[in-house]
Amino acid sequence: MALWARPAARCCCWLQRARLAALQRLRSSSEAVQARQGAAPLALLASRRGFLPWGWQAYRHVAVENCSQAASAQDGSSSSPESSLLPVKQEQAKPETVPDLNTEILCEDWDDVPPSSALEEISEEEAVQILADPPLPLQSSTLRDYVDHSETLTKLVQLGVDLSQVEKRQKAGQLLLTLDFEKDIKKILLFLKDVGVEDSQLGLFLTKNPYILGEDLEALETRVAYLKSKKFGNAEIAQMVSRAPYLLLFSVERLDNRLGFFKNELGLSVKKTKDLVIRLPRLLTGKLEPVKENLQVCQIEFGFQRNEIQQIAYKTPKILTASRKRLRQTFDYLHNIMGIPHHMLTRFPQVFNAKLLRIKERHKFLIFLGRAQYDPAKPSYISLDQLVSLPDEVFCTEIAKASIQDFEKFLKTI
Repeated sequence: MALWARPAARCCCWLQRARLAALQRLRSSSEAVQARQGAAPLALLASRRGFLPWGWQAYRHVAVENCSQAASAQDGSSSSPESSLLPVKQEQAKPETVPDLNTEILCEDWDDVPPSSALEEISEEEAVQILADPPLPLQSSTLRDYVDHSETLTKLVQLGVDLSQVEKRQKAGQLLLTLDFEKDIKKILLFLKDVGVEDSQLGLFLTKNPYILGEDLEALETRVAYLKSKKFGNAEIAQMVSRAPYLLLFSVERLDNRLGFFKNELGLSVKKTKDLVIRLPRLLTGKLEPVKENLQVCQIEFGFQRNEIQQIAYKTPKILTASRKRLRQTFDYLHNIMGIPHHMLTRFPQVFNAKLLRIKERHKFLIFLGRAQYDPAKPSYISLDQLVSLPDEVFCTEIAKASIQDFEKFLKTI
């Protein structure tokens, strides 16, 4: 109802009540005047017309009876009904009020007044008082505009999903806006918990892979069943899914092809292939071109044999996806500057994962001290693992036989 209609309806109700009271007072006064003048003319007129209201019938009966009693008392004779019509002094009858059935309807509460039309014109003052939520944008570059209006987005934020990262992924924001939390998302969350994803990791997992919320639940269960058929345990599957969120987006055929590729390309057994992808599950989800190129670099440019490449890849799977430029720089310094042979690099392939700057600093410090000896057949042998993996304090005291202060001073000279 418009704002102006409410006081108008209330005023109408008051006016009807006042009008009713005035009509009732007027009716009472009119009946009193007629009673004082006598009921005979009215009764006679009504009898001639054949219509006598119930109020005047009661009055006539009382008047006739009183007149008869008065005449009998004076002369002792009976009187006819016509004699009762003579005007005599009579007791005034109290008028009766006939209830008006429309009174209750007129006095109904103004809230029951039917609403006004939506096309009804209102004043500018009334228009200013109307509060309305801002409309949703038809297009937006951020999900922030929809969070307050979407139960799905609100609950995902409560789970820890970073929508600012999700909206950077192609069509991920559009996907979330089309999903219903109870109907579409809840079952996927329960599935991920059954697979082994921790509650505290669900937000991070969905931030990295929101597309899984649009996947068919039966297809996801089929992929997990395939991994179990390949002798992957529940804990191993949970580790792989957590570390490679896109793993379950791959079909069974694609997963089978990936496992077959690494088994055949590296010449690994089924068990070693399984161990390889457990330690680095993104091998199953990443592109195969960088892997193929790194294998060619190791074989053609570095000169490793096939069996050596197999050992290097199995011990340090990250080499398969590392930057070719960094691999070339590290190998060049280790092999051509430090003089480390191929078989030593095959024995300690983790040296390829170390920062080249650390290798250079420590090697130059050992040369300065005269302790740069990497041949296991000679005394004071220093392994490549000790060279790159130990903290600075331990490296200085146990390997270089110097203090950390000496090492820091030396670094300032290079």
